[in-house]
Amino acid sequence: MPPTTAAVLLTRPKAQAEDFADQLRAALGPREVVIAPVIEIVPRPATALPAGIGGLIFTSVNGVAGFAAMGGRRGLPAWCVGEATARAARAAGCDAIAAGGDAEALLQLLVQSRPEGPLVHVRGAHAAGRLTERLVAAGIDARALVAYDQNSRALDSAAHALLAREAPVLLPLFSPRSARLVAAEVAQTPLRARLLVCALSQAVARAWRDMRPADAPEIAARPDAAAMIAAMRRALAAADAA
Repeated sequence: MPPTTAAVLLTRPKAQAEDFADQLRAALGPREVVIAPVIEIVPRPATALPAGIGGLIFTSVNGVAGFAAMGGRRGLPAWCVGEATARAARAAGCDAIAAGGDAEALLQLLVQSRPEGPLVHVRGAHAAGRLTERLVAAGIDARALVAYDQNSRALDSAAHALLAREAPVLLPLFSPRSARLVAAEVAQTPLRARLLVCALSQAVARAWRDMRPADAPEIAARPDAAAMIAAMRRALAAADAA
């Protein structure tokens, strides 16, 4: 099988993986896609938002879903990590503002605009970047509200079968935690596939290389789906040229 027909292994949470698979097929054409999440989103029992809040912070669409499950008030301003999350927030009735696609860009946006708080960061139990703590350190009234857990899962039999083939496999990775989880799974798999690893950011690439130093992931130019698909195109082209 030539690299241009490489199968794809998607390991992000199921809903996001299915959405990305649709975008991927539209961009790269029909190809085999195996969805095997290593993280499962498990909502926590809904709690009420604190009274008198000034706005919301969302770093994923899962946080928006958690807000909606609380029966969240419409019309609240919401600062979002990127445009996809902002679209979900608008659909949930928020007045959403999108940052540049990662937590650092969101932090800079909030520090520069200094919105009136308190701000509530609706997030999962695992959160990279210590966003809330850094906002407080910058003098912004912010607090976290954990709306869901991100439980780790082993790769399923379909994923293991894919990795056991003597064929190229495109492996896009979207978070440092998922990169570490997948790398740990790969270490316990009779790997015969040629992995074409793509990372959403430098942080994701570092997490992968920490466990697989010999690999050199292709890194997306921006932390969004379009840039990830472009990185996957580059990985395929590099595999063709090798």
